[in-house]
Order: sequence, then structure tokens, then C-alpha cells
Amino acid sequence: MDIESYEFHCGWDGMGNLRVTKKGIRLEGISEFLLPLYVKEIHSRKDSPLVLQSDRNVTVNARNHMGQLTGQLTIGTEGAVFGHSVETPHIRAEPSQDLRLESPTRSLIMEAPRGVQVSAAAGDFKATCRKELHLQSTEGEIFLNAETIRLGNLPTGSFSSSSPSSSSSRQTVYELCVCPNGKLYLSPAGVGSTCQSSSNICLWS
Repeated sequence: MDIESYEFHCGWDGMGNLRVTKKGIRLEGISEFLLPLYVKEIHSRKDSPLVLQSDRNVTVNARNHMGQLTGQLTIGTEGAVFGHSVETPHIRAEPSQDLRLESPTRSLIMEAPRGVQVSAAAGDFKATCRKELHLQSTEGEIFLNAETIRLGNLPTGSFSSSSPSSSSSRQTVYELCVCPNGKLYLSPAGVGSTCQSSSNICLWS
């Protein structure tokens, strides 16, 4: 066995990459811990990033003085999973990657006292949900400003007229109607308004 290949450096201020200083313990280079490590703070050098590497997920837990879990961050292959609320001034994806905020089983709530800004400078912004999507403003207005605004998959209400009209297959212009409960539907456009409060769409909504 070549003893030189297993050279071990020891000194009064520590051993290997480990150094004992007045401010605590300092590690230089790459280090591996086989058992839990308990420290108050972990810092990297000002000109270097801090890298935590694992073959599987990386989990960071926060506990109170009773040992109860108060917050959790888990980084896996699909992104980051937060066990509780998150407070941050900025969320972004890596370059050329999509950013997705998802809550598979509960609600996704974004709150800020001075507003929440969501922007996609070079792509699309998409919000989807399984049930209802609410846009609510308690003291202001909801302002849609775009070159084209489309409302897709709106139902078409029934409309009867004594005068003959073109068949529905050739109908290209529709009137946008609103039920008393606020539901929107389409009605074939005519000389006058064809919206009816007794439309089948309003009665069954």
C-alpha cells in the first residue's frame, strides 16, 4: 500500500479542509458529511456560490423551540416544494426554462400589500385550474388591455324570430349577451338586440 496516497494533514488549527477559527469552523474545498450536521449559519465566500449536492432530494427543515416543523423546503427533479408559506421578492426560472407555480391538492394564493406583478417578457402567461378561476378587485377595476381579446368556448343561446334568417351554419356575427347572474353567452346578431333574459343558457346556469 502506498502510504503517500493516503496522506493526512493535521495541525493545531484543524485537519484537512477543516479549520478552526475565532468565528467558528471554516471548510475549504469539497467536503462530505455522512451524519447530520448541526450549525447556526452556513456561509460561502463572497465571491463563490454555496453548493449543496445530493444524489436525491435536498430538504431543508425549520423547527421551533419545541422541535415542531414550522417550514420545509424540498428541492427535487421537478422543482422546489414548500411545506408552508413562502415570502420572497422575486421568483424566476432558469434561462430557456418554463416557470410553473402549482398546488396539486390545495389552493395557490399570492398576496402582497402593494400588489402582485406577474409578467412574461418573452413568452405566454397561462393560468389554469380544475374548477373556478376568480379575478376579484375589492376597491379597483379589472383592466384587460390587449390587441386582441378572445373569449373562447362561449355557449350559444337560443333565439327565435318571426322573420326568416340565414341558417346557423352561415352565421358569422354574434352578439355578446350577459345573463342576470353574470354568465356570458352568444346570440346570432340581428338588426336589433337578440339577447333574451329567458334564454336557455340563463335558465340552466
